[in-house]
Amino acid sequence: MMTRFRFPLFWRIFLSIWLAMALTVLAGHLASRYLLDRERQAIERQVGLQELGQEALGIRARQGRAEAWRFLRAEGERMDLHLVLIAQEQGHHRLPRGIRERMQSGWYPHKPAVIELEEGYRLVAWPRMGSDGWLDPSVFRVVELGLAFLLITLACWWIARMVARPLKHMEGTARAIAAGDTHLRVSAAIAGRRDEVGQLAMAFNGMTDRLCQLLDRQNQLLRDISHDLRTPLARQRVAIELAADSGADEGLVSSILRQNERLDTMTGQILTLYRVSESGGDMARAPVKPMVLVNRVLQDAADYAEHQRVDCKLVASDASREVSVLGDGSLLQRAVDNILQNALDHTPPGKSVQLSLTTSGDRIRLAIADEGPGAPEDLLQPMFEPFFRADKSRGGNGWGLGLAIARDIILAHDGQISAHNRDTGGLEVILELPVFVDG
Repeated sequence: MMTRFRFPLFWRIFLSIWLAMALTVLAGHLASRYLLDRERQAIERQVGLQELGQEALGIRARQGRAEAWRFLRAEGERMDLHLVLIAQEQGHHRLPRGIRERMQSGWYPHKPAVIELEEGYRLVAWPRMGSDGWLDPSVFRVVELGLAFLLITLACWWIARMVARPLKHMEGTARAIAAGDTHLRVSAAIAGRRDEVGQLAMAFNGMTDRLCQLLDRQNQLLRDISHDLRTPLARQRVAIELAADSGADEGLVSSILRQNERLDTMTGQILTLYRVSESGGDMARAPVKPMVLVNRVLQDAADYAEHQRVDCKLVASDASREVSVLGDGSLLQRAVDNILQNALDHTPPGKSVQLSLTTSGDRIRLAIADEGPGAPEDLLQPMFEPFFRADKSRGGNGWGLGLAIARDIILAHDGQISAHNRDTGGLEVILELPVFVDG
């Protein structure tokens, strides 16, 4: 296999800036040559200036200095030239400063035409500014600086775009993958670049493929184990019940049965978690009234709340009683039930769990607040991850799946879930779902 030729990013940037500078010098030189060619064309129109000067001298002698000045001005306008008649003893003080500099400097390729006349006079001629003749020296500098600014700006823009655009694309891809779109990769156009950016994109795609493979294997392993556990657990439960009927020790049978139920519950939660993760937003949806759903959850949890000696209090606004959300009713009920169970597990006896159902704009908000110990601030986000256990703050007998399942269910319904510690103590978990509007 042939090794693909690489063009390092360092040399791309270096050559881009170098070429921009070279093009700036070349373009400035060409612009100056063009302007100098215009000057050369104007200087060629000096034919007849000798006769014109002699005629101006005659007018000056006959009619005076003013008439000679008006004559030269009129002729200059006709020929698009400046014409000045000066005496040798006067020097060049009557000439503009720019013309004097041009006459005294060796930098300018073209100088004003100086015509020697009789009686110690000279006729100085140069093209008018703005015509096809000479330009002010500052014009050359402005043109060169303008071209330099334009070319260097374009080069810097191209370099910034060449580097920033693929990096921004990779950043967006990384964010999308982190949000759950594991099928997304950096585009082939960027990964195919023959520089460090292309190598980085290829390495990023390779790393993402490997991580996704490992994650898929982990999920498949847990899913397969959970499925395989259901059958032996069911058989074990039958055997335990038969042993109880046969007169086995009642306490021992009861303990074994509780452990069996715990294992069965855990496998059910794992299967629910992966069911939500795999189906995502493709699940079957129907209008669900949150008020009805919450009341159903409270009824199912009534015996457990009584056993825990914890009161459950629901406060619902009038608007929240009639609205609906679009989703899977059984999954949404599981999400609310998991959060309520978590609140009941961490609320001391004699305390209460408050549920609040309100609407805000096009969203409905369910807040479930307990009166337990709360959680450290740095654990408020990780507590929604699968198998997370905060033993020091909110430890319990679960497996860290309840809140993770609730989070995935709410996110699959285009909602949001968050948790924060209350000022009065305890943890408050807030669910928000979009209101369904039947169009």
